[in-house]
Parts: sequence; C-alpha cells; structure tokens
Amino acid sequence: MTPPAMISADSIEPQRWRNGGGQTRELFTWPADGPWRLRISRADIDADGPFSAFPGVTRWFSVLQGQGVELTLDGRRHRVLADGDALCFDGALAPGCTLIDGPTQDLNLMAIGGASTMARVTPGAPWNPAWTLCGLYTTVAGTWQSAQGPCRLASHTLAWQPVADAPGPWTFTPEPGAGGHAWWLGYTPKD
Repeated sequence: MTPPAMISADSIEPQRWRNGGGQTRELFTWPADGPWRLRISRADIDADGPFSAFPGVTRWFSVLQGQGVELTLDGRRHRVLADGDALCFDGALAPGCTLIDGPTQDLNLMAIGGASTMARVTPGAPWNPAWTLCGLYTTVAGTWQSAQGPCRLASHTLAWQPVADAPGPWTFTPEPGAGGHAWWLGYTPKD
C-alpha cells in the first residue's frame, strides 16, 4: 500500500488574483499531467468581488477561518460560515462574494465530471470513503486513522490517497484542546 501524499498548504507559493481581492494556493490537481479534472486549493479572500467562472465544473466551497462570506447565486444569498456546511454549486455561475466581517480563508474543491464531495469531519467518528480518490484537509493538528494505521497530520495539511490503498473506515481526531476544522474530500471520475 502506498502512503498518503501530504501537502502542507503553507509550503505552496500563493498566487495573487488578477482582481487583487485575494490569493490562492493550489494544493492538488489530478491527473498530475495534462488538464486537471480535480483541483483542491486554499484561498485567502481579502475583499468583496465576484468569483471566477469555471464552466463545466462542480465547485465545493467552505470557510476555514474568519467570519464567513455571503455568496450570491442566481439572485439568492448563501451565508457560508466556518462552523457551517460546505456549499456546492455550478462553477459557471461565478457568484458575487461579500465578506461578512473581514478576510476569510477558504477551501475549494473543483471537479469536472464524475461525483465529488466535501464533508465536515466529526472528530473521532468513522467516515466510509465511497469515492475513488479521497483525502482530508485539516486546519488543526491531529491523527488520521485508516486501514494503513495512524498518521499524524500537522495543521493546514492536505492528506490525499486512492481509496484502494487505504480502505475505510477513516477517522480523524484533533489533538486535545486544539480548535479548528477538518474536511473529508472525495472524487470519482466519470469514465
């Protein structure tokens, strides 16, 4: 079995947005060569403004830190908060984004075709990955447990692995007293 890939968000050079409203750290793309069908990134939003349009892409978005944002999609406002669920939407819609009270840090999963998910981790509770490629992003240090055994993760780490190499159930337990959030991520490409 292959050990999981570990990507520290803080080791990735941020790319400033053309509109000056924030920056993105691209953590993972699949496949590694050629155009991506899956992209996971962490963004820092510093100012109000529209998201970029990604036609043909299913987009998952969650707030990791900060007071959250309001996204306007098809005339409806959606509040996305650090202690709330991820929002899934059509990437072609390019929602307007309004910061609720200051800058935020956010997690994005973008997928072309197939099935995808972004689900909040319940600490210590089992998660049965039903996707071909799965991972975990955490803002807090802790222990990820799979069939391969325990694996310690530092804060702001993406752990990524084909499920065939580490069948479920998976659990994640933050270090005692640590505050923060973690998210299960999954993608199965359409053949």
